[in-house]
Amino acid sequence: MGTFEIITIVMQILGGVGTFLIGMKMLSENMTRLAHTKLRDMLNKTAKNRFAGVGIGTAMTILGQSSAFTTVMVVGLVNAGIMTLFQATAIIMGANIGTTLNAWVIALAGSDITAFFLALAAVGVFITMFAKSERMQSVGNVVASFGLIFVGLKLMSGALTFEEGSEAFNAVSGVLGAIRNPLLLLLLGIVITALVQSSTAVNAVIITMASLGMVIGGGGNAPLYIIIGSNIGTCVTALISSLGASTNAKRAALIHFLFNLFGAVIFTVFLLSWRGFADTVLAGIFPSDITVFGKPGLGPTMQIATFHTLFNVVNTLLFLPFVKGFVWLAEHIVPDRKGKAERERVSSVFGELDERLLRSPSVALGYIYRQTGKMFSYAMDTLDLSFRAFLEKDTAAAKTVDAHNAELLQADKLGVAYLVKLSGESLVLEDEKTVSNLHYVLNDIMRLGELADNITKYTRHAVDDGLVFSEEFLTMLSEMYGQLGKLYELALATYLLKDVSKLREVDALEDEIDRDRKDLIAQHIERLNEGRCQPQNSSVVINLVGNLERAADHITFIAHSIE
Repeated sequence: MGTFEIITIVMQILGGVGTFLIGMKMLSENMTRLAHTKLRDMLNKTAKNRFAGVGIGTAMTILGQSSAFTTVMVVGLVNAGIMTLFQATAIIMGANIGTTLNAWVIALAGSDITAFFLALAAVGVFITMFAKSERMQSVGNVVASFGLIFVGLKLMSGALTFEEGSEAFNAVSGVLGAIRNPLLLLLLGIVITALVQSSTAVNAVIITMASLGMVIGGGGNAPLYIIIGSNIGTCVTALISSLGASTNAKRAALIHFLFNLFGAVIFTVFLLSWRGFADTVLAGIFPSDITVFGKPGLGPTMQIATFHTLFNVVNTLLFLPFVKGFVWLAEHIVPDRKGKAERERVSSVFGELDERLLRSPSVALGYIYRQTGKMFSYAMDTLDLSFRAFLEKDTAAAKTVDAHNAELLQADKLGVAYLVKLSGESLVLEDEKTVSNLHYVLNDIMRLGELADNITKYTRHAVDDGLVFSEEFLTMLSEMYGQLGKLYELALATYLLKDVSKLREVDALEDEIDRDRKDLIAQHIERLNEGRCQPQNSSVVINLVGNLERAADHITFIAHSIE
C-alpha cells in the first residue's frame, strides 16, 4: 500500500468521524430544542429517589444524545447549588445507560435500513428549507442529523473496505492486531475517547471495523477492552468542566469518573478471568453470520453493542445501592477547603451563574429565571431595610443599603451578560421572548434598589433637619408599605409560577397603593393648612410616598413580565 493510499484512508476516516460528530451535535441540539420543556421539567422533578434519578439521567441522555452532555449539565447544576450530590450520582448512572442506545443505532448501520437513513439527510434538508414553523424546522434538522450520522458511518466503513486477503486489508489488520495487551487496549480506548471527547465516536469506529471482519488485538475479548476504556475516557469532559468550579461540582465530576473506573476494574478482571467470554457468550447470542433487517454478518457489531449495554446496565445495578457511598468517597477525596472560603466567582445574590448549563438553553433559562427571582427578593429586602431605617431614624443603615445595591449592580451585570450568551444559543420562540422580558425584569429590580437608596437619603434629611412626623402620618405610611409587601409576595408568586390568573389581583393591589399615595398627600396638605404639620416636612413626605408608589409600579411590571 502506497503512501498516498494510506493518507487517503486516514483522511476519509477523519472525514467520517467529523461528519458523524456533526450529525450527533445537530441531533443533540435539536432534540433538546424539541423537548425543551420536558427536559426542564425532568430536572425540576429530580427526586431524592435514586431510581427516579437513574430514569431521569437515562431520558436526558437519550434526548441529548450524549452522556457527556448530561454529566456536564449535572456538574453545572451541582455547581449552582440546584442539585445535591446524591441526586447527581443517580442521574450520572442513568446517563451511562442512556448512551447505550447510540451503540445499537451504530450497530444497525450496516443493515439494509442504512439506505433509508441516508435518504433522511435529504428529506431533513427539504423539511428545514420549506418549513415555516420553528418546531418543524427543528424536526427537519433532527431528521437530517440522523442522515449525517449514517453518512459519517458510511465514510468510515468505505475507507476501511478492502478485499479480504488484499495487501491493504492485511496491512490494516496487522496494525489493529499488533496491540494484544489488554491493558494497552484499555489505555487506547481511554486516550482516543479523551481526545475526540466522544465515546460514541470511538464505539462507532470499533463497530465499523468489526462489521468489516477486521480482527482487533487478536480477536476474542480484545475490542471489549477498548469499549471499557472509552467509558473511562468519556469522563474527561466532565472533569475538565469542573475545573474552577465549586467543591461539590468537582465531586460530581469525580463520582462520574469513579463510577466508570470501578466498573472498568470489575469488567477487566472478569474478562481477564474468562478469556473466552466474547467467543462463548456474545457469539452465542449473536453468531457472526446472523442476519438483521435482511443483512447477514452483523453478529460482531451486535456483540459489541450488547457488551456496551451490559457494561453500563450491570454497573448501575451493582452500584446503585451504594450511591451514598460514592458521595462519601468523593467528599473525602475532595474535602472542603479549610481556613479559606470558596472563591467567589459571581455575586452572592446569584450564587453561581454556571455557563455549563448553556449546553441546554432551556435548562439555563429556567435557572436564570429562578435566580432572577432571588434577586427580586434581595432587592425587596433592601427596600424593607431602608423603610424600617426611616421609621427608626437609623442613618447607619445607609451603609448596608449601599452594600446591597453594590451586590445588585454586580448581579445585574452578570445577569445581563448571561442573557446575552443565552441569546446566542439555539432558542425556541417562547424562550427568546422570556430572555427579552428578563432584561426588563432586571431593570425593574435595579430600580427597587435605587428607590431604597432614595429612602435612606430622606432618612438622613429628616434626622439632620430634626423633622418630626405625626403618628397619623406614620401609621398611614406603614399601612401603605404593608400593602406594598402584600403586592410583592403576590407578584413574586405570580412571577415564579408564571400564573397569569393572579395578574388581576396584582393590578387591584397596585391600584390600592396608588390611592394610598393620593390619600397620604391630601391629608398631609390638610394638616399643613391646619398647622398640624411642619412645612419643611413636605419634600420628604411627598417624595417618600411617591417612591413607594413607584416601587409598586416596578413590582407590578415584574409580575406582568410573564405575559
